[in-house]
Amino acid sequence: MGSSFMKHKECLSTEEIQTKLIAAGVQPTLQRIAICKYVLCEADHPTAEQVKEWAEKNLEKISQATVYNTLNTLVDAGMLRIFKFPHSEKVIYDNNTHDHYHFLDEASGSLYDIETKDVSIEMAVPPKFVVNSMEIVLKGQIKAN
Repeated sequence: MGSSFMKHKECLSTEEIQTKLIAAGVQPTLQRIAICKYVLCEADHPTAEQVKEWAEKNLEKISQATVYNTLNTLVDAGMLRIFKFPHSEKVIYDNNTHDHYHFLDEASGSLYDIETKDVSIEMAVPPKFVVNSMEIVLKGQIKAN
């Protein structure tokens, strides 16, 4: 598989985050801006629980509702995408909103983005089905060099 893992970080300035939050009808509080900076620039496919843990360590007096509402706002604003594994209840937040696939390293549990151009898929979908999107997760392990 000659593909390279892609790292996409949509690091926005504080002003850009404020503008997007206001456009989504949300007051850009310092807590919300900090959560945005974390999930858009630092975190790599975090769960809501991981974002909450980060917020508890780095922000004073933040409620679980604020964390979840901020994540939902970012999804609604198109700044994050939700990804779910079929075998898990956990929701993973992906800051890469461009079309891409995922590779799950089964040894570490880490999730990596793979560009669509690096995966070749041939489909023959019956005409009665209209495909709006496709999620592909490749599973395996990363080879040591």
